[in-house]
Amino acid sequence: MRKKLFTLIALLFITACGYKPSSHMVSNIFADNIYVEVVVDRVEPENAPYVKDEMNRLVYTRFKGHLVPKDQAESQIRISYKGSTFTPLTYENGYVVRYRANIRAKFDMVTKQGKLSKTIVSVVEADIEPSSLASSALRTEAIRAGLEKALDEFLAYASAKGMLISEQSTANSEQ
Repeated sequence: MRKKLFTLIALLFITACGYKPSSHMVSNIFADNIYVEVVVDRVEPENAPYVKDEMNRLVYTRFKGHLVPKDQAESQIRISYKGSTFTPLTYENGYVVRYRANIRAKFDMVTKQGKLSKTIVSVVEADIEPSSLASSALRTEAIRAGLEKALDEFLAYASAKGMLISEQSTANSEQ
């Protein structure tokens, strides 16, 4: 009984406060049919499949869109990895044991409103083993973590843009 009451109150609260999921706002920018392209970087080619899979997952789960070939797409997202910098933060016996990674990704979009471009820099701090073999794998993991943060930031950017477009269209219709 308590569980049902709690569920009912939670539903009333969420629906009464005007909450709209990010997928609703993103639909103001992107059409349902989306083409995703990931530009493979020659320096870090191993991260391209990961970024492609994650962006496809975002399109399905958050945008509620459909992935289609380029010639059938109404909207397009092109992601290019623009490099990374690693800054040592802590040393131990001459080895770097903690570092900060700055990951740059550029998002070029063809949307309902035209072309947009957004460069996102994400920051990841991580510990590292004082071994060259482990540090290479940890470097790749840091880049992936940074790219994942960049994708999340892109989703937030697209949602905010969609909300602004929604508010502008509401204001224009009231005039």
